[in-house]
Amino acid sequence: MKNSKKSKSSNESLLTDNRTLDKSLEKNITLIKGIFQKDDTLVTRRMENYSNSNLKGCLFFIQGMINSDYLSDSIIKPFLKLNEPNTNVNLIDLLETKVIFSNSINRTNELDKVLEAILIGDTVLLIDGCIDALIIASRGWEKRPIAEPDTEKVVRGPREGFGESLVVNLSMLRRKIQNPSLKFEFKKIGNETHTRVCICYIEGIAPKEILDELNSRLNKIDLDSILDSQYIEEFLNDAHLSPFETVGSTERPDTVAGKLLEGRVAILVDGTPFALTIPFLFIEYFQVNEDYYNNYVFMSFNRILRVIAAFLTVSVPAIYLSFVTYNQEMIPTPLLLSIYAARESIPFPTVLESILMLLVFEILRETGTRLPTSIGQTTSIVGALVLGQAAVDARIVSAPIVIVVALTGITGLLNIKNKAATILLRAIFLLCSAFLGIYGYIFALLGLVIHLMSLKSFGVPYMLAIGSIKPEYIKDVIIRAPWWYSKIHPFYISIKHKRKRGE
Repeated sequence: MKNSKKSKSSNESLLTDNRTLDKSLEKNITLIKGIFQKDDTLVTRRMENYSNSNLKGCLFFIQGMINSDYLSDSIIKPFLKLNEPNTNVNLIDLLETKVIFSNSINRTNELDKVLEAILIGDTVLLIDGCIDALIIASRGWEKRPIAEPDTEKVVRGPREGFGESLVVNLSMLRRKIQNPSLKFEFKKIGNETHTRVCICYIEGIAPKEILDELNSRLNKIDLDSILDSQYIEEFLNDAHLSPFETVGSTERPDTVAGKLLEGRVAILVDGTPFALTIPFLFIEYFQVNEDYYNNYVFMSFNRILRVIAAFLTVSVPAIYLSFVTYNQEMIPTPLLLSIYAARESIPFPTVLESILMLLVFEILRETGTRLPTSIGQTTSIVGALVLGQAAVDARIVSAPIVIVVALTGITGLLNIKNKAATILLRAIFLLCSAFLGIYGYIFALLGLVIHLMSLKSFGVPYMLAIGSIKPEYIKDVIIRAPWWYSKIHPFYISIKHKRKRGE
């Protein structure tokens, strides 16, 4: 997305000569209407007091972004029925302190702040003869109800997920961490959209150097629009050319709360349910929030299954290809004879056969994702069964390769967040095995380990704690230790790692 410097400068030129409001109500109305010309969503509501014809005002708000009932009962009616015989009283003070019913009223004479308030859904009240305007909180647009995220469902645990409203998302975090040390710092990013971004952290636990680096990277973002947290994520990644993410994302407030308590920092963006967390480590691909809501023995077993599945989904096609093509001596003779019997009359070499079947599987997966839920799953299942059986019967592919691709696809679904890296690594491993057999696979595996060891996320090593033999370092890595043993914050992120949970 390109930056539009001309558009930004033209918007600023509208305000250059009129940075402050005027005492004349008519001049202010003309000025604001001129800025919002050709925008029919701006509502201008003129008012005149019943008992005092000199008390005139005007409300500005965007249609569909305010609570109409609140506007009528708390602002318009009190203004029209105001009866103040004392002519020496300051009208703007009177309205702010005694007339308007609102839990948030701000006063300003800066035109920029007035325009900003109108655009974010507040109501602006201008009074004839007063140079100040009242900004009244009256936002009331329709919001999606809180529901469980489709991408992170759990059997046991909280059922709420983030929505598109930043205020609601922050309230869910505040309910889970009722601590004054939980801090929310706001920024506005996007030259045209001015999207609100909130940095969330627990003071005294989150490292200051990570916060400073995060603010530095956010301040360097220069885009016209920020419509989703992914826009920001690309600027925060430490390794832009790596398929592995160094910034985490989640839709669940309980997951964000848990990471905040470990010393991480969260970034929430207005208008999107996906929150970002930093730093993000490789082991987090295999950790889910439900690991901490069920028995630690069972969930440790499930986590080990995810690690094994990640290994299998990138390795099975490459290992099968290397065994069948180069290293037949590593396959038991009866199995080898069975594979060659199944491959009889197949016109394609094994490598091409593998690539074609993996490509078909990815097409079916993407089709099932994009279609409506009611028919997406049916299409994927029927398509896989029909195409697989038809291809085997037509002798286009062999039965063993269908089994290999099916196992590869199923194990890949256990770590759906690592989908991009999985597809790329699977292709690299397969090509290396096609040229060098099992040695090519081993070389590719060594290259992967070296690459992962070289990555960092905001200064924290990407593979930290993996391979350690100290119990306090690996209690929440491959296995999930019981809570009575997990009283200490992770040593590698929290600056108060010696503080016990709950104290």
